[in-house]
Amino acid sequence: MENKNDTEISLNIPWKGVLRLALIVPIMLAVLLLSAGKLDWWEAWAYTGAGFLVLLVSRALMIWKHPDLALERSQAHEKEDTKEWDRFLMPFTALYGPFISWIIAGLDIRFGWSPNLPNWIQIIALIVIQLGSLAGSWAMITNRFFSSQVRIQTDRGHHVVKNGPYQLVRHPGYAGGLVSWLAAPIFFSSWPLIIPSVIVMAASVYRTYLEDRTLQEELPGYKEYAEEVKYRLLPGIW
Repeated sequence: MENKNDTEISLNIPWKGVLRLALIVPIMLAVLLLSAGKLDWWEAWAYTGAGFLVLLVSRALMIWKHPDLALERSQAHEKEDTKEWDRFLMPFTALYGPFISWIIAGLDIRFGWSPNLPNWIQIIALIVIQLGSLAGSWAMITNRFFSSQVRIQTDRGHHVVKNGPYQLVRHPGYAGGLVSWLAAPIFFSSWPLIIPSVIVMAASVYRTYLEDRTLQEELPGYKEYAEEVKYRLLPGIW
């Protein structure tokens, strides 16, 4: 028998959130190509194509497994209990940072600031980028409390999730993002891209620290979980 709550959630599809996701890929491609001033740039097409595939599959799986999470992720910025510091850090790491990096990668192609790396190295880097995205998607599909912004979701019965990638590190979503950012300058053969990549990575590490502190202080059972899984991002390191 179908659960009534699931039916209500499926009928309340977060169309604004779906529209924002649908616009990400064409905006990404447009920014890259306009910055580069050319259409025949295979890296831009490969990057957006692979990103679109991962985005499409991961969001479809999320909606199938946790339809309420799709609603949460589209509305988290409107919640009063969202942490004030994350109202800045989330857009910076997830929107502004990537947007700036796409512009720099395109301008590098336009003005030839960096020498081109061999295609095989770039392809390996693209695979690493997508592996990082897949790690983040795995975390999101595993954890029905994988909100887009940091808050204790008492309205959704928030509790500690310990399975899947959460057996390895406490914040696998951030870990996957760091892997992708590390590989981005290599894929785009852009040394100037290292600068925004490092800045966004530093902001992500800081966000991880603040989120982990929040969870330890406010989410029942998280301190005990932190004693079981000792590392936030990198097993054996931190």
